[in-house]
Formats: sequence, C-alpha cells, structure tokens
Amino acid sequence: MSVHRAGDRHPGGDPDAGVTTRHAFSFGPHYDPDNLRFGALVACNEERLAPGAGFDEHPHSHTEIVTWVVEGELTHRDSAGHATLVRPGDVQHLSSAGGVRHVERNDGAAPLVFVQMWLAPLEPGGDPSYGIVRGLADTTPHAVPAAGAVLHVRRPGAGEHAAVPDGDFVYVHVVRGDVRLTGGDGGCGLSAGDAARITGARGVRLAAAAPAEVLVWEMTRPARVR
Repeated sequence: MSVHRAGDRHPGGDPDAGVTTRHAFSFGPHYDPDNLRFGALVACNEERLAPGAGFDEHPHSHTEIVTWVVEGELTHRDSAGHATLVRPGDVQHLSSAGGVRHVERNDGAAPLVFVQMWLAPLEPGGDPSYGIVRGLADTTPHAVPAAGAVLHVRRPGAGEHAAVPDGDFVYVHVVRGDVRLTGGDGGCGLSAGDAARITGARGVRLAAAAPAEVLVWEMTRPARVR
C-alpha cells in the first residue's frame, strides 16, 4: 500500500485563465519516469474551473477517459456529436479509441470541480464511444472493459465501514471526507485529495471518520504490465 498525499500532486492548468489542475501522475512538463502509471491508470487529475473557463477543443486517442463531477456542471462536446451537461454524481466515459476531439467547459455561474481519470486500453485502435451514467449508485460499479478496470463509488457516513474490492491493482482516491484504510499489509488515514495505490489487494476496508466520498478503481493485471 503506497500513500500519495494531496500536497504532493503536480500543479498544472492555467490559473490566469481560471483553470487549476493537480496531477497525481507524471503529466506534460512534470515528467517523472517513476510515476507513469499504476495498473491501467495513467492520470488522475483534480480540475477546478472558474465560471466561463475551460479546455478548448483538443484531441485524444487510445485513452479511456472517465470523469466524476464533484461540484458544479461540466459542459462536454465532442467531434462525434455528443453535447452533455455532467453533474455531481454522474460518471462520464469517453473512449477516444482511434481518435476524437472534445471541449470541456464551465458554462455555469458557479465554480466547477471534477476528477478526470485516464486509463490505457488493453488494445489500441477501434471506434470512439461515449456514455454517461446519471447518479451512479454505490451498489452499481461502472465497468471499463477496454482497460480491464471497474470504478466503484463509496459514500460511507460517519462511523460507517465499506469494503474495498480485491484486485491486482486497486487505486483509492478520496474526493471528500476523512477515511482510514485497514487490512492487507497495514493501514493508513486518507483525507480529501489523498490516494492509496494497493497491489494485490485482499480484504481491505475503509472506515469514515466523517461523511466521505471515495472513488475506487479495481484493475486486473494485463500480461504486459509488470
């Protein structure tokens, strides 16, 4: 179990343009050869967009892009003709496959906060696809089969416990609240923005000291990942 604190994330974005980003993995000019990926996960970005700010049209390819809105509303448009408002609790999944272009903006009057996670597909190429799940429930995981990954949401109340799925690779990201992970080879406390990377997770649980929201990726081990 490896713990990565919110304060250790690489700063990015363009604060003068109303875009503040915190990167959990090597990204752009913040190159770190020892922090390129964990399982299928190659990016976990915390994004904060001021009203009217956003990312103009830009391309992606061979990446599974999963977005979780924390506060505000995200406007999404892409070259495949999708135009969507993504709200808190929704899961947006854009499979860029052989190539797609999209725009992400905060067209609302309130600040926008979201977590965007990029996963490497098991096989490159294919046709882009798009989907959104409104109000993902704790009991309904979101599968990303192209990357051999499943996203779970945990929202324990104060004093409550929740199970963490077993997996070859498990990535735990705290959106809000304070939790403690136990089991495996030890335990650790996590606060908002913190993450834990667990290899060979078995019997791990989380306990909330206050109402919490936690994103948990369960990932299989492809033959080429060592």
